[in-house]
Amino acid sequence: MTASSMHSALVLLSIGAAILTALMLLLWGLHLRLANAGIVDIGWAYGLGILALLYALLGHGAPMRRWTMAAMVVLWSSRLGTHLLWRVAGHPEEGRYRRLREQWGSGAAWKFLLLFEAQALLDVLLAVPFLLVSVDSARGRSGLSILHCAGMALWLLAVLGETVADTQLNRFKQSARPDEVCRLGLWNYSRHPNYFFEWLVWVAWALFALPAPMGWIAWSAPALMLFFLFKVTGIPATEAQALRSKGAAYARYQRTTSVFVPWLRKHEFPTESASSRGDAA
Repeated sequence: MTASSMHSALVLLSIGAAILTALMLLLWGLHLRLANAGIVDIGWAYGLGILALLYALLGHGAPMRRWTMAAMVVLWSSRLGTHLLWRVAGHPEEGRYRRLREQWGSGAAWKFLLLFEAQALLDVLLAVPFLLVSVDSARGRSGLSILHCAGMALWLLAVLGETVADTQLNRFKQSARPDEVCRLGLWNYSRHPNYFFEWLVWVAWALFALPAPMGWIAWSAPALMLFFLFKVTGIPATEAQALRSKGAAYARYQRTTSVFVPWLRKHEFPTESASSRGDAA
């Protein structure tokens, strides 16, 4: 990466960080009135689309590459953000946020501010592939390479998979009891197919950004996303809430179903005590 490209990247990074910080501050203020911290997820999803569009508008890289990247991100961001908006709007605050509110007590408002701004920082870090593409001058080659096309194909597969998983979960929720576990479609082969395909989206974007100078840095985005999904706000919080609300049924689901990558279910052999009670899985 040339000195000029590095300077442009730092300028874009600073502008993007300022905009996302302001956006999350506004959403934090709105959350105080709504008493629903779930809007942070909406801001996180739409924020990535904002960054991709900003980088494409202000970047000097090959137009076809930076606008193709922006189009992929904005489409994904709009779909996920709107899905989260419908899930949050008019509904009570999710259990994981209620639990945090209870744990934090009187200092909850300010700790939620840190949580909102942490999501802004996470967006900026995850948007590194978009940034690299936006300053990629392509060295005289403005078209799409094989790696770009492979990234686009993987992105399409991932978006379709995530959409199917979300649709199946919504269909299940329309008629399910609170203690029932979703095993519909992809959810029969993975406990979190939506997270898996969401992560695959980031792999696709890293692949698309790979031809850019220092494109290897783009792999930090799917690595960071995988860390957060498994260790921070994704799978641990979701499964803890599911165990609290669904109990033994979800524990059986954990024993028989892949946590992340869709895979064949394991057969759970009933224990002697379970067999004698007639409640084997």
